[in-house]
Amino acid sequence: MATLGDIGVSAAINLLSALIFLLAFAILRLQPFNDRVYFPKWYLKGLRSSPTRSGAFVRRFVNLDFRSYLRFLNWMPEAIRMPEPELIEHAGLDSAVYLRIYLIGLKIFVPMAMLAWAILVPVNWTNNTLELAKLSNVTSSDIDKLSISNIPLGSDRFWTHIVMAYVFTFWTCYVLMKEYEKVATMRLQFLASERRRPDQFTVLVRNVPPDPDESVSELVEHFFLVNHPDHYLTHQVVYNSNKLAKLVKKKKSMQNWLDFYQIKYSRDQSQRPLIKTGFLRLWGQKVDAIDHYNSEIEKLSKEIAEEREKVETDPKSVMPAAFVSFKSRWGAAVCAQTQQSRNPTLWLTEWAPEPRDVYWQNLPIPYVSLAIRRKFIKSLIQGFLPGIALKLFLIFLPTILMIMSKFEGFTSLSSLERRSAMRYYLFNIVNVFLGSIIAGSAFEQLNSFIKQSASEIPKTIGVAIPMKATFFITYIMVDGWAGIAGEVLMLKPLIIFHLKNFFLVKTEKDREEAMDPGSLGFNTGEPRIQFYFLLGLVYATVTPALLPFIIIFFAFAYVVFRHQIINVYNQEYESGAAFWPDVHGRIIIALIISQVLLIGLLSTKHAAQSTPFLIALPVLTIWFHNFCKGRYEPAFIRYPLQEAMMKDTLERAREPNLNLKAYLQNAYMHPVFKGDDDEEDEDISEKLVTESVLVPTKRQSRRNTPVPSRISSASSPSLTEVIKEHPEP
Repeated sequence: MATLGDIGVSAAINLLSALIFLLAFAILRLQPFNDRVYFPKWYLKGLRSSPTRSGAFVRRFVNLDFRSYLRFLNWMPEAIRMPEPELIEHAGLDSAVYLRIYLIGLKIFVPMAMLAWAILVPVNWTNNTLELAKLSNVTSSDIDKLSISNIPLGSDRFWTHIVMAYVFTFWTCYVLMKEYEKVATMRLQFLASERRRPDQFTVLVRNVPPDPDESVSELVEHFFLVNHPDHYLTHQVVYNSNKLAKLVKKKKSMQNWLDFYQIKYSRDQSQRPLIKTGFLRLWGQKVDAIDHYNSEIEKLSKEIAEEREKVETDPKSVMPAAFVSFKSRWGAAVCAQTQQSRNPTLWLTEWAPEPRDVYWQNLPIPYVSLAIRRKFIKSLIQGFLPGIALKLFLIFLPTILMIMSKFEGFTSLSSLERRSAMRYYLFNIVNVFLGSIIAGSAFEQLNSFIKQSASEIPKTIGVAIPMKATFFITYIMVDGWAGIAGEVLMLKPLIIFHLKNFFLVKTEKDREEAMDPGSLGFNTGEPRIQFYFLLGLVYATVTPALLPFIIIFFAFAYVVFRHQIINVYNQEYESGAAFWPDVHGRIIIALIISQVLLIGLLSTKHAAQSTPFLIALPVLTIWFHNFCKGRYEPAFIRYPLQEAMMKDTLERAREPNLNLKAYLQNAYMHPVFKGDDDEEDEDISEKLVTESVLVPTKRQSRRNTPVPSRISSASSPSLTEVIKEHPEP
């Protein structure tokens, strides 16, 4: 049981650690040779040049301007200074809305802390229950006197906690509703003002039915020419290029090793570098490294050419899915949000992810197998994961959950991260939060359990649960203070960059790849924030002493991550804040958990008369969630046709000669067909594109395709145009 002295020592150690990290960061970020580590985003945008290109030799590596060291904390106000509209322009809406999660924490918990310390803390402190409980071998500390545990059984003072529970619930719901409304408005404004992007005109079509007369490409073309005659533009079928992608990736790895050994040999030409050909290069025959990798690359090039030929010619490489593009956003919105055929399991349409957001490895998965895969993962999590979860380090858990999400077949990086975030959050609730409270509290009161009758044990647990707040206070200081300070230091990326820069970098492109700033990491970052919401909401009425520590976390993390988003993280995709309903829902879950736990706690405190008044809180909270879901969530899953038509009209007025087909034709081609390394890439791209142009139907019946389509490099004809050309007899 942590005492005030223990918490003070922990706070001092973690504050000192955080200050050391911040001081190290402030010094390292000023050094020219670290510039690409701490400001990679500006390099990727082409707005910053390397300071090592000019000046004296020493100045290329060390900042000799001592005045800059006096302003070592300037990065904090600089991180806050950028206005939100400029931040959205610079880093995207996803990043800006992600930062608002930290602001919600401050909006919720700062007023809560003020009320709790003004009302609940005096009510709790002015009792001697824990002093008397020590006579029964129930352990406690001075900080526990600030908690609800210090109130005697059956006391009328519990009414204060019930009233404050209502106040905290209404305040949290008010903040959530205002924020939901604000983010929904930001999303619609972002979509309305956003530059032209391929996903605005494109839908992903899954479960295309097989046809004996036509290929998938021909079938897709004719289906949309018939059913969307005035809006269909072009399409790109989905190829199973996973094997080809693996070969290309393997070749790139081999090329990196070849570059490494060539650089090594160029520095010391007295002896050719040698490697072993066995497993992990630990044993086997020694061969010339440069010759070996040249030979391997040559073999891989032949395999890649053969696999490309197979993808091009083998009908089995074409999957029953396609990216279909339309002449207008309105046409795409209608297609993405409607049922396409009588059979609701065929011709399934959804908004196409942004090209950067596509997870190409999962596109070849047959749609019918997705449900089976997700049932399997559900069984795996329920029957297998709990048994090994506590045996795994938490650092490996996000990777395992991401692998599970990939297996389920989600087709975009954003959906993969949202799915993994949901599971990581549930893991934190069950194993970290509930596991720590139930198991830890019972263990700490073991001596009391042994000497009490079975009927008295629930009372002891009721007293002990609030005392677990001291454990979470120390957890917040380690993870939320020192951990966040370590985030801004970026020690691991710093070391990796300099190792790569020393051994592998030989061109400017190599140097850009060595930077690898990474992304925001929604799948791990958001569940981490949500865990602090859970702690704050649960302990706001139980142990208010925890709230200041959480407020410090939200404030410090907001500044740090704002700096990282502005200067470091590279935006992998833009989903238009599509994750916000998940954020809102998880805060609601935390709120309901806090209410249920408070009901359970008061039931052990002989507060039978007052406890029933809390039952209405979960009911009201669920009603509020359903209200917000119906009122605001459609903005995150549908695109208003009015907005789509307005944007189309403006674009036609501004760019009347826009060649939209040329803009969209290759937007959703697999990256392995877009490479710059081989001349063959252009050839294969041209061959694959030709399959997307309009071709004559091979059907004997005109039931689904009333007329032949004509081959044209221009936009697809409308059905009325074709009927005029080919009138029915």
